[in-house]
Amino acid sequence: MDVSRICSELVAIRSENPPGNTSVVIEYIRDFLDARGIVSTVMDTGGGRCNLVTEGPDKPLLLCGHVDVVPALDEGWTHPPYSGTREKGYVWGRGATDMKGGCAAILAACDTLVNEGDELPATLAFVCDEETGGDRGIRYLIAHDLIAPCDCLIAEPSPARHPCIGQKGLCRLDLKFVGTPGHGSLYPTIGISAIMEAMELLEYVKSLHGREFQMDEKLREIIRLSSEVFSEEFQILEGSDILERVTFNPGVISGGEKINIVAQQCSVNLELRIPWGCCIPDLVKDIRAHATNGTVVEKTVHDPSFTDPGCNFAAVVCHEVEKVWGGDVFPILQWAASDARHLRCAGFQVVEYGPGELATLHGINERVSVVSLENAVKIYRGILNTYSKKQKRHDIRSV
Repeated sequence: MDVSRICSELVAIRSENPPGNTSVVIEYIRDFLDARGIVSTVMDTGGGRCNLVTEGPDKPLLLCGHVDVVPALDEGWTHPPYSGTREKGYVWGRGATDMKGGCAAILAACDTLVNEGDELPATLAFVCDEETGGDRGIRYLIAHDLIAPCDCLIAEPSPARHPCIGQKGLCRLDLKFVGTPGHGSLYPTIGISAIMEAMELLEYVKSLHGREFQMDEKLREIIRLSSEVFSEEFQILEGSDILERVTFNPGVISGGEKINIVAQQCSVNLELRIPWGCCIPDLVKDIRAHATNGTVVEKTVHDPSFTDPGCNFAAVVCHEVEKVWGGDVFPILQWAASDARHLRCAGFQVVEYGPGELATLHGINERVSVVSLENAVKIYRGILNTYSKKQKRHDIRSV
């Protein structure tokens, strides 16, 4: 089975989020599985936001991927973002790396297993809504008991030799400021500008990046190794700052009424990524204390999470990666959020590993190399082999 063709066909099926309609891409996956005798259930959680879960008794392994992608404009792309073009050793297009490449590799690995006459030792879950928080996707499956806690591999893109075992925390805040309007020519003598109040708070937020936090030394060593990987992947000097410190982004700012009026209102959507050792309630309290003439509303809060790097599942994944890629293989922590945080909270032991070109993630000319796709299939197949043996031993003991 040509995994690059599967990836290309998935990319060509548009599933931008927003709006989040994944019905067509989920139908493609259901038809693919049906043709191989793998029965699944599709649930529409509204507006075409569809998820798929394979049927059958609980399995010792969950293979999981999201099929929604962030939007893309046509401008600047070498190939149209939803073409799924295969050229020069890559599949090009929005979602090729995040993460239809990983979904394609899961499907191709299951295809090889079924063709060899083996029973699938894993539940498969393909979900919507990862890019906007997971309420209609993985959190829906968890809330409705459609998946049960077990070892879980999410096919999110990762460095080739480094499965991901944890993510920083996430805190999204809505900031609203109220000023005292007046004629713009008289400011700052007369009037209070809501925009300038917002700017003052953002100056304080910038200072949060300088804070240092206490953490377990074993965790700090993993962060050190992870930071070296990031520095190499992204060609940056201070990779450690990504994981050890608060990072922030005022993603949306709007305010003011007219150019010659002192602004009466201003709003900011602020996102903070939270390192291990940082107390989110204390951090939000500090921000509130510095929000003069402003209110702070928490929209999304998730603590940092990680899977024990010494657990058997992490060892299995690293072993299969080493067999395929060779070299120095070890697990890392990651800066971004994913469905892993929800699954860990529900009792799953989660490792992320998948194909992709991280530098193109959410960017123009997103793409995935065919080599990384093919190697991901081999790695997933090796993991499935391990769990097939475990399942057979369990079945024998149950007789």
